Amino acid sequence: MSEEMNQVEVNNFEVGDIVKGVVTKVEEKQVIVEIADSKLDGIIPISELSSLHIEKSSDAASVGDQLELQVLKVEDEALILSKRKVDAEKSWDQLAIKYENGETIEAEIKDVVKGGLVVDLGVRGFVPASLVEPHFVEDFSDYKGRMLTFKIVEIDKEKNRLILSHRAVLEEEKSKQKHDLLHTLEAGQVLEGTVQRLTDFGAFVDIGGIDGLVHISQLSYQHVDKPSDVVQEGQQVKVKVLSVDPNNERISLSIKDTLPGPWDHIAEKAPKGSVLDGVVKRIVSYGAFVEVFSGVEGLVHISQISHKHIATPHEVLKEGQAVSVKVLDVNEADQRLSLSIKELEEKEEEVTEFELPEESKGFQLGEILGDQLKNLKK
Repeated sequence: MSEEMNQVEVNNFEVGDIVKGVVTKVEEKQVIVEIADSKLDGIIPISELSSLHIEKSSDAASVGDQLELQVLKVEDEALILSKRKVDAEKSWDQLAIKYENGETIEAEIKDVVKGGLVVDLGVRGFVPASLVEPHFVEDFSDYKGRMLTFKIVEIDKEKNRLILSHRAVLEEEKSKQKHDLLHTLEAGQVLEGTVQRLTDFGAFVDIGGIDGLVHISQLSYQHVDKPSDVVQEGQQVKVKVLSVDPNNERISLSIKDTLPGPWDHIAEKAPKGSVLDGVVKRIVSYGAFVEVFSGVEGLVHISQISHKHIATPHEVLKEGQAVSVKVLDVNEADQRLSLSIKELEEKEEEVTEFELPEESKGFQLGEILGDQLKNLKK
């Protein structure tokens, strides 16, 4: 085509026009396209290929690509074009809709820069370091190339500003998971969980996106001075749901209720007639309670404390005293254990008065002396 005809063709276009073209050649710093419905060539400088910085044109275009482009400049025999501007215009409109609707966007991390991550959404999107994860991340180097889901937290077309957050997506998911869980949990359920943190009054356990409290009294059948004596952060535990309060987002859990009870199989551990060692825990007017296993106390009735008659158990026993007991009766269903201390003690023999020999019975000393006095008088 002659230069005059090219000039005529060029004159058909103005700055700002949108045209379509097919990539015919990819050079290092520019791309050549053939403008549709004309014999004109167009040139896309590397800076106008993408909203992000690229090192070579082949990173953003290939021969045969069909592109929608905006005229930046009309030269004598060619058009200077921009792919970036068309992509950006479309993207701003689409992103504005997604922002209004609160939609999420999936994108690849194109670059890791100081202060955060960069993505290409037709326009440059920036993810500040604080909005990448709910937790602190020291090194983002392995994030490049990863696909992540984002929410738009700030959009300003005039300032070419697009701020994204991956953390918001994760927190929203956790909130939904928490809501669903709160409304499906029921008292009595047994679940697996992970100990998240310990306090003076118990342990918080994650049961799948939400924490429940295991009060210190529900950690063990034994007395617990501090939760760290029983569980550690990060430990996997089995818990039973005691109660759920969806409105206040409170869940009460128990580890104790998932463990074998101290009274389980007590008839095998303390069969009738067996002798056990124990400690006097409580003394009452009618007897003493002796702990024979952790969490298992049996009653030694006052009548089973001593062979001697005693008015109160305090005469013989004191709290904390170690004793041996014999099992008189065991009732696992009612969690009752009858014990005896006196059964293991020898009965003291009764002291009897001295008796005179059989032949001396019936005689008085006065009678014997009286007979002798009579004989002297004769």
